[in-house]
Amino acid sequence: MTTGALIFAINNESIDYLAMAKWSAANIQRHLNIPTRIVTAQDCDTQQGHTRWFNDFGQVLNWHNQSRVDAYQLSPWDQTLLLDADYVVASDQLGILLESNQEFLAHRWAYDVTDKNNFTGLNWFGNLKTPQWWATVIMFRKCDRARLIFEAMAMIKKHWGHYNKLYHVRSPIYRNDFALSIALEIVNGHTQTTPDIPWPLASVVPDRKLTQLAMDQYRVDFETDAQKSRYILLKNQDFHAMGKRDLGDIIGNST
Repeated sequence: MTTGALIFAINNESIDYLAMAKWSAANIQRHLNIPTRIVTAQDCDTQQGHTRWFNDFGQVLNWHNQSRVDAYQLSPWDQTLLLDADYVVASDQLGILLESNQEFLAHRWAYDVTDKNNFTGLNWFGNLKTPQWWATVIMFRKCDRARLIFEAMAMIKKHWGHYNKLYHVRSPIYRNDFALSIALEIVNGHTQTTPDIPWPLASVVPDRKLTQLAMDQYRVDFETDAQKSRYILLKNQDFHAMGKRDLGDIIGNST
């Protein structure tokens, strides 16, 4: 069975997602020993992007994230790890997913590594409190089930105005997380029986200061509610760097 990682990397005016993806590919090779294919603007339609507010940049930036629905077709492998460019691979933990007997896996739960932010509002969405599945990390195999999920995501993207109203999403912005969550509802017949990645998605939110201490070792600085300065260390711990500025600085300093 062939195996590889797929990363979408479409730059905007302030964030070099391609540099992130190349840096991540080296980490993936080092820890998982599998190849990576990077999907760039040349491979997909960037006209479908939109804008959103980035807290760590303090401004509205272009955001090209709507081509993820093409991952099934773009992957050349029998089984694929589909990763966000800002997901930091610092261990071999994802190898567990590749060795599982599941056809499709994603994170159902995410959390703040500093335990300061409550992710309840992020692990559910809309007025209907629909369970949110995170598209940050997906493992899929070429099979009917995975194909149907991605086809459903493409349908949801195409008719986003309809599904936005149907699920009372409240936000007009299309997100891969929303599309994945609704697609799983549809494919599963609204039974919520999808197996998930058996650990929560570790996340570093944008208002934390992220620095690298050594290879696969990171420091996250934050303030408590009492305005006390604190930090935690992440060693050999995969995580989602939700703030892009600090990760970009880390990558820039490593090259």
